[in-house]
Amino acid sequence: MNAPVVPPSHVFHRSSRATPPRAVRGEGAYIFDAAGKRYLDGSGGAAVSCLGHSDQTVIQAIKDQLDQLPFAHSGFFSSDPAERLADRLVAHAPEGIDRVYLVSGGSEAVEAALKMARQYFVEIGEPLRTRFIARRQSYHGNTLGALAAGGNAWRKAKFAPLLIETNHISPCYAYRGQMEGESLEAYGLRVADELEAELNRVGPETVIAFVAEPVVGATLGAVPAVPGYFKRIREICDRYGILLILDEVMCGMGRTGTLFACEQDGIAPDIVTIAKGLGAGYQPIGAALCSGRIHAAFAEGSGFFQHGHTYNAHPTAAAAADAVLTRLTDDGLTARAAEMGETLDAALRAAFGQHPHIGDIRGRGMFRGLEIVADRASKTPFDPAEGKAARVKAAAFEAGLICYPMGGTIDGKQGDHVLLAPPFILSEDQIGELVDKLSQAFAAVL
Repeated sequence: MNAPVVPPSHVFHRSSRATPPRAVRGEGAYIFDAAGKRYLDGSGGAAVSCLGHSDQTVIQAIKDQLDQLPFAHSGFFSSDPAERLADRLVAHAPEGIDRVYLVSGGSEAVEAALKMARQYFVEIGEPLRTRFIARRQSYHGNTLGALAAGGNAWRKAKFAPLLIETNHISPCYAYRGQMEGESLEAYGLRVADELEAELNRVGPETVIAFVAEPVVGATLGAVPAVPGYFKRIREICDRYGILLILDEVMCGMGRTGTLFACEQDGIAPDIVTIAKGLGAGYQPIGAALCSGRIHAAFAEGSGFFQHGHTYNAHPTAAAAADAVLTRLTDDGLTARAAEMGETLDAALRAAFGQHPHIGDIRGRGMFRGLEIVADRASKTPFDPAEGKAARVKAAAFEAGLICYPMGGTIDGKQGDHVLLAPPFILSEDQIGELVDKLSQAFAAVL
């Protein structure tokens, strides 16, 4: 049977040298292309599709909202779905979080958080605070402010002249950074204390906030902080009067086994950003959640957040997200992510724990990473010119597995990893399928 003829594309695709296959149908954890090939979505796209591709509860919520009110501009109206979603998020949020600013995606959420943090200090009479501190090997989004905050050198290089100045400290990356004889706790405190050193170097009175992912996603490959790290970070932020912004766009909304990833670190941020799993792919949505203290500064000051987008608090998107959040909380899908995450981790360790080219297997919940190395004993990476990450991605895709490999894991140039973030509905048999197909890709490339 001949493959269907695909006409020329006028879409500006991510790659200008190739047109990807057309996805035509989603069913559970699978996507089907126009030729009928089935792909197991082992990365949820980019950690988005936590409920798979055919959740009828969410789909019905969208249909119902479209029948009632598709859109109302937030400059004129609020809406029932936006109010319900905000109430539900605050009810489950870390202590002190009281307000929800709804946007259309992760980069918008981080951009809003940065501007919210800056305006907060203007509102309380500290306008000299103009800079952010973040971490190397982080990723916070592709809009210019979010890109500047991130520490992904490859993504930033072409746009460096356009980016605001941001200072960066070391990531909490024990596989590469922990010294011989150093405990995990001692390592975590050492790298956390870099924040205090950097604050004193640049002048703490000039700093707005520290920005970090509780579990680093695309750039490092599901690297969680070690015990005690974020508690020290929180102490330093409080000591110097700067805000703590946690980026949970990728690792939040149940992905790591708790609704908010920072729950496992025992801290509460001043601002937390979410997206991806909030809409689960059914509608574009994100949010920046802030403390009551921050919102009060606006309410008692200018009364106006000088920011906004046309699709802020979109009623249909909010209705979808409210249904997703209900599935994650009331219907137990976050608990399932924790449970199946342990099953996935065990399967990965059984298959690749002694693999000569897999140096580290890490993560939490349904958020797992495997670091690829040329030599396991020395942790030596492959030559970047070999393009191992891209080749693993292509080989896995050929085998019918969607995964998320990336290069530049160590310093933006060297190192490769594979990120896995499958739907929480994955069965044990499908975990076996994922591992088998990933093994095929490793065999072809490594």
